[in-house]
Amino acid sequence: MQLRINKKYFLNQLVYMVAFLFITFCVYAQQKFKIDAIIDEYKKDKSLENGNFSFCLLNAQTSELISEYNSKTVLIPASTLKVITTSAALAILGKDFKYETKIAYTGSLDSTTGVLYGNIIIIGSGDPTLNSEYFNSLLTNKNVVTDWSKKIKSLGIKKINGNIIADISCFENNLPDNWIWGDIGNYFGCIAGALSYKDNKIKLYFKTGEKNGDSTSIIKSIPYNPQLTYINKVKTGGTGDNSISYGSIYQNTRWLTGFLPANKNNYEVEISMPDPAWQLTYELKQSLIDEGINLNCNLILNEEKTSNYKTLFIHQSASLSDIIYQTNMHSNNLFAESLLKTIALKKTGYGSSKDGIKLVSDFWEQRGLNTKELFMTDGSGLSRSNTVSTSYLTKLLSKIYKDKNLYDIINNSFPVAGKNSSLANLCKGTFAENNLRAKSGYINRARGYVGYVKSKSGKDLCFAVLFNNYNCTASEAKQKIEKLLITFSEL
Repeated sequence: MQLRINKKYFLNQLVYMVAFLFITFCVYAQQKFKIDAIIDEYKKDKSLENGNFSFCLLNAQTSELISEYNSKTVLIPASTLKVITTSAALAILGKDFKYETKIAYTGSLDSTTGVLYGNIIIIGSGDPTLNSEYFNSLLTNKNVVTDWSKKIKSLGIKKINGNIIADISCFENNLPDNWIWGDIGNYFGCIAGALSYKDNKIKLYFKTGEKNGDSTSIIKSIPYNPQLTYINKVKTGGTGDNSISYGSIYQNTRWLTGFLPANKNNYEVEISMPDPAWQLTYELKQSLIDEGINLNCNLILNEEKTSNYKTLFIHQSASLSDIIYQTNMHSNNLFAESLLKTIALKKTGYGSSKDGIKLVSDFWEQRGLNTKELFMTDGSGLSRSNTVSTSYLTKLLSKIYKDKNLYDIINNSFPVAGKNSSLANLCKGTFAENNLRAKSGYINRARGYVGYVKSKSGKDLCFAVLFNNYNCTASEAKQKIEKLLITFSEL
């Protein structure tokens, strides 16, 4: 049987195909020209002439370089660094990893009288999600200390002749060395300790004056800490929260300065909690009393491992995949720093930031990334001592893309352009809207975006853009970067 070919049809199809490829190539080339034109704009921009900017764009599947500028130069990444930490944590710990906080006791329990002749011990595992506002809807929607005190009562304990001890031995309980004084008193600069509680922050509620310069007063604080003193120098003025809290961990004084808008009766400001482990034991004590358990005990923090204890029950966190979602979606510094220490805890038996940084860096170096393009000094990006190249970031994203155990979870944890979180107002009305996902980063005079975009041509691309030391507002820097991101999407 002889196969007959319609030559005219074949030639027509060939012409159409060549034309399509030619048009696609022309459009692609035109968009690459637009990228070059935007970079030329940046070079001539007076607000960028004393700063630095860098970008890198790769084909996510092939790692082929599409376009770049200054991509080997290391710049301050701000919170885009969280992509490095969370992806390494996911690979090392596994998506189903859960923190386990043990509630235990030492001594002896008389089952007849219900008297515990010993101590109640809360043994921390580094879980940053205990009573977190980000997880209340996912877990029991209860205060964990209420749940714990009810369980302790249900086990027949009626009286405690001992203390409540927080075992915080699994982590180093301090802040990164290079965080600045202006950050660590505020909610985003809190400690990642062995026992975190209520996101390690306190909500203060202010009453402000009628006119600029009037004094303000603190109406209440949640949670209440009887040891904490506030020196309130906050004045009335401005249109938003321009207040700053000064104070370090384990320091029971907070100095409050700055300005809050006028005529507010219940204005909320969040600050860091000085000692989350103590706050947890304090609230557990109050809850046990509310349950009718007789006790008159001290609250003790113990940095030595507890021995010879008996476990009453274990509290489990949400899975790591859920924690990573909240970490990147809300750029949560506490969660990122806790994950960094947890990596060290799993690999070395003790959760230190220094060991966590080395393990993360080694993990990605073993997968082919150039360690000379990454300088980590924390896990969240809050420190200005962190630097990384956009080349490093995009190569890391490409490796994540090609790893089925990482990509879906990491990509889904990024905000979507024009839809939610830090990208809610980005790229509205453009092809990038709903097609681009990215982790944003911002600290004073450092802004960036790192993520993935499905382009017009159907290609999955990964990108990193970093701006440092620009001489314009943060909003204006965002608009300059946005123009580049939209062009990426149109390739």
